[in-house]
Amino acid sequence: MADEKTETGKGQAEEKEEAAKEEKGVEEEVVEEKGEETEISEDKLPFPRATIVNMLRKHLSGGKQIKGQVKDEMNLWLGKMVERIAKKMDSHPYAYVDGGMLRDAVEPYETIQEIELEKERIIKQLESIKAACDVLISEVDRKFRK
Repeated sequence: MADEKTETGKGQAEEKEEAAKEEKGVEEEVVEEKGEETEISEDKLPFPRATIVNMLRKHLSGGKQIKGQVKDEMNLWLGKMVERIAKKMDSHPYAYVDGGMLRDAVEPYETIQEIELEKERIIKQLESIKAACDVLISEVDRKFRK
């Protein structure tokens, strides 16, 4: 009978240890998942996370998942953009900020698209010039090889 109590005691102790190991395994998995996506707390972000997510979802294909890192980094980047624009508007000596100052402050960011289109146009022209040069080279080679 004493042997049975000892074995039962050992069995219960072993079960407790296995349960504790399983709990630790679950905790380790949760820690690993959190380690992959470390989200910044909402109060440290300049904008509400939901606002950023809703805006991203408007312009992304349906069914795409947005990782937490993207949400946070986009939020922080937009906050920095607002800071830069505000500093640019603050550089004016007036006691107010108007639409003209805003347009002046955002102009460098708005012209980036125009610059990109101009770059593509120039590349296409250079490619056509290169093609014309290749044709001339082949004609010269053909005429002077005789």
